[in-house]
Amino acid sequence: MDIFEINGGKPLCGSAAVQGSKNSVLPILAASLLGDGCEIENCPALSDVDVALRILRRLGCSAEFKNGVATVAPTGREAVDIPDGLMREMRSSVIFLGAVLARSGEAEIYFPGGCRLGPRPIDMHLDALEKLGVEIETDGGRISCRAHKLRGAQINFDSVSVGATENAMLAAVLAEGETLISNAAREPEIVDLQDFLNKMGACVSGAGSNVIHIKGVRRLHGARHSVIPDRIAAATVLSAAAACGGNVELGRCRPDHMETVLKSLHEMGCELEIKPDSVALKRRGRLKAPRPIVTAAYPGFPTDAQPLLMAAGLTAEGSSVFVENIFENRYAQVPELRRMGADIITSGRVAAIVGVERLIGAEVEAADLRGGAALLIAAMSAEGYSRVAGAKHIDRGYECPEELFGSLGAKIKRKEVKDSERQQKEQTQER
Repeated sequence: MDIFEINGGKPLCGSAAVQGSKNSVLPILAASLLGDGCEIENCPALSDVDVALRILRRLGCSAEFKNGVATVAPTGREAVDIPDGLMREMRSSVIFLGAVLARSGEAEIYFPGGCRLGPRPIDMHLDALEKLGVEIETDGGRISCRAHKLRGAQINFDSVSVGATENAMLAAVLAEGETLISNAAREPEIVDLQDFLNKMGACVSGAGSNVIHIKGVRRLHGARHSVIPDRIAAATVLSAAAACGGNVELGRCRPDHMETVLKSLHEMGCELEIKPDSVALKRRGRLKAPRPIVTAAYPGFPTDAQPLLMAAGLTAEGSSVFVENIFENRYAQVPELRRMGADIITSGRVAAIVGVERLIGAEVEAADLRGGAALLIAAMSAEGYSRVAGAKHIDRGYECPEELFGSLGAKIKRKEVKDSERQQKEQTQER
């Protein structure tokens, strides 16, 4: 297993480019299953992307990654099942369900794994697919789906779901007739998926609004597409710069995709220079506590950015409140942040923070992706040495964070720790 070793208290200065979007590239890779050869540019080198490529190979595609480009092509062999082991490695693996059904008319998958963020039921995915003509059977953890013919339908989600919207889009593009998806997710990643599908010959419109219209076509062809910048990775770097102080410029980003995050950073006293494809952040003096941060579906404050702003606000002057409306277990990082001296109280979906003068380095462990990023931010801003275990979670969404933050002046390095060494250390601590 890998860990991050950090000597904190150093300001961040310099410039960096934002990686391609994790939350965009995964449904796009699933969609590439429907083409006859696709090139996905600006593809981030993430462990989740590696899992997605292995799923594509399992389903009968050649799938390669080199120099930021994923190349996917059919091989003439079609499989319709994704083994339990692969499904458990990536929570968003369920996004392949709609694409497999559109291509083959049948699919067999298992309930997905990934970060333990609380219940993330896929009932909405299955209900939408049933409306498109899919027959579904569940047996324990296995989901078996059959569709003699996919037919367009009216799909009205009771609540907003990014994954369910994407799955419905992937299945509907090859369905007979027209599909109308109401109360659809509005995230920029949905727009990116629409753009890619249309490059492949689909007829999709309305992404970015709460109603998406799809006219089914007979087949799709290959396409080349560049993935949008990752708004959460950008928010991570900006939150780290706010926490540590300094002057950082982010290029190749989309400020219009993260307006709520930028607003909160401005409230905290950060100086921002915003251009169409870049953001520069300066922090002088102590941060101020922001107004209450309440997560909501886009264009509201993103749940993925909540732990990041929490980490930045730990030493802010005053008190701040966070309300998490998307996931139940989004505060897994809180006990670890307390080990570094943070003053945080949680009650259900609410977290209250009283800013402290300083954080002290400690040994902590990430339990999920964004909580892990929050621990990196806190460790970089803390005084002294920190050790952040659970790098496998962080690697799901960030390309070589030690290189990224190291280039900005942070004292951070990755270290491989053998299981035997870790067990010995844990036994010593127990004594």
